[in-house]
Amino acid sequence: MTLYVNLAELLGTRIEQGFYRPGDRLPSVRALSVEHGVSLSTVQQAYRLLEDHGLATPKPKSGYFVPASRELPALPEVGRPAQRPVEISQWDQVLELIRAVPRKDVIQMGRGMPDVLSPTLKPLLRSLARVSRRQDLPGLYYDNILGCMELREQIARLSLDSGCQLGAEDIVITTGCHEALSASIHAICEPGDIVAVDSPSFHGAMQTLKGLGMKALEIPTDPLTGISLEALELALEQWPIKVIQLTPNCNNPLGYIMPEARKRALLTLAQRFDAAIIEDDVYGELAYSYPRPRTIKSFDEDGRVLLCSSFSKTLAPGLRIGWVAPGRYLERVLHMKYISTGSTATQPQIAIAEFLKGGHFEPHLRRMRTQYQRNRDLMLDWVSRYFPAGTRASRPQGSFMLWVELPEGFDTLKLNRTLMQQGVQVAVGSIFSASGKYRNCLRMNYSAKPTPQIEEAVRKVGAAATAMLASD
Repeated sequence: MTLYVNLAELLGTRIEQGFYRPGDRLPSVRALSVEHGVSLSTVQQAYRLLEDHGLATPKPKSGYFVPASRELPALPEVGRPAQRPVEISQWDQVLELIRAVPRKDVIQMGRGMPDVLSPTLKPLLRSLARVSRRQDLPGLYYDNILGCMELREQIARLSLDSGCQLGAEDIVITTGCHEALSASIHAICEPGDIVAVDSPSFHGAMQTLKGLGMKALEIPTDPLTGISLEALELALEQWPIKVIQLTPNCNNPLGYIMPEARKRALLTLAQRFDAAIIEDDVYGELAYSYPRPRTIKSFDEDGRVLLCSSFSKTLAPGLRIGWVAPGRYLERVLHMKYISTGSTATQPQIAIAEFLKGGHFEPHLRRMRTQYQRNRDLMLDWVSRYFPAGTRASRPQGSFMLWVELPEGFDTLKLNRTLMQQGVQVAVGSIFSASGKYRNCLRMNYSAKPTPQIEEAVRKVGAAATAMLASD
C-alpha cells in the first residue's frame, strides 16, 4: 500500500478515536513530513484522501482541521459483568431475522450481508462458470474431508498476512464459518459445559451453544479495546470455563480491533487456566487499516487456538465456504465435521482457489475496505442527524456493521415491528446476548453503496425511535 494511504489511515484512526476532536487543528504538512520521513507531496496526498472521507477540512493559510460539524455519537456503554453462566435464549428473534428473504419492498439492514454487486467479483463468477463447464466434472465429485488441496494452500498463503504460519495440512474447509465455529465448539465441549463469550456477541455462535446444551458466560466488552481481561480472569477463577469464544478483529457487532498487547494477554490467561480459544476472524480481512491485524492464533505456540473464518463476508455468503485451523483439536474437529456435513461442496472451492491464485482477491478487498469505510462515515453522520438525542454508536475499525444504543428501557423489538410495516428491517440487540440484554440496541448494515432509499431507511429508523420515546 502506498505511503500516503498509510499516513491517511493513521491520522483517520486518531480522529475516529478522539485523539483529535471536532474543530482541532491537525499537524502541519511539514511537521508530518519530518515525523514520518516522507515527502511533502505524500502528506498532501494523505490530507486529500482524508478530505474525500470527510475527516479533514483545509483552511487557507491555516492548515487542516477536523470538521467542526463532525460531532459523532458517544460510544456505547460497557455492560456489567454477568453473575453466572446462563442457558441461551432468543432463538425466536434470531429466526425472525434469518428467515427473511430478499424483497424489493424491504430495505434489509439487519443481515450480515456484504456488497455482492462489486465488479471485482466478476472473475469469481467466470471461475464458477468455467468449473461448471469442465468436461472432467471436478465440481460433481466428493473431495477430501479436509477440503480441496489447492484452496487450503491458498488459505495458508493468505494466513501469513495475519501473522500465522500454517500449512495446507493444518486447515479444514467447512460449510461457512458457522460450521467452523460449531465443529470447534462441539469438538471441545459437552452438554452443560461453560463457554465464556464477548458481550455483545455473534448470535450464531451462541445459538450453537444453545443447540448443543451448553451455557454462556457473558464477559463485558469495551467498544474500542474488546473483551474485559479483568472480568474474564475473575470468571476463569470462579467457573470451570472450557472455552473462550470471541471475535477480536472487526468484531461483530461492535466493530473494534483488539490491541495486540491485549490479544497476547488473553492467550496468557487461557494458558494459565488451560482453556481453549475459538477465534472468529471472519471479518479480519476487512480492517480499514493496513496491514490487517494479527490474529490471536498467530501468537499460539501450543495449539489451543482454533481459528475460524470464511469467504462469506469478503466474497459472498451464498458460496458457503469457510475454514478452521484447529491446532491440537484437528482430529476431533474432523470427526465433528464428518458427522454433520461430511465433505464441503467442491465446485465453489475450486472456483475460489482459482480466484485467489489469479491475484483477484487483494484488489477486491482494497475496493471493499475503501467502500465500507466511506459508508461507515456516512452512516455515523446519518445517525447523528436522524436519531434521537443521546443515541450512542460504535466506531467500527473494519467490516460493515454499526451498533447503535438507544436510551435504557427502549424496546427495539417493538421498533422493528413498526419498521417492518414501513419496509425496513434492522437486527434487534437482544439476539446478541445469551440472556436477552441489549434490548435498547440495534445493529445496522452499511455495506451497500449509498442511495437515497438507504438514507430514507435510516431516517425512518431514527424517526420511529424518536416517536416511540416521545410516546413513553
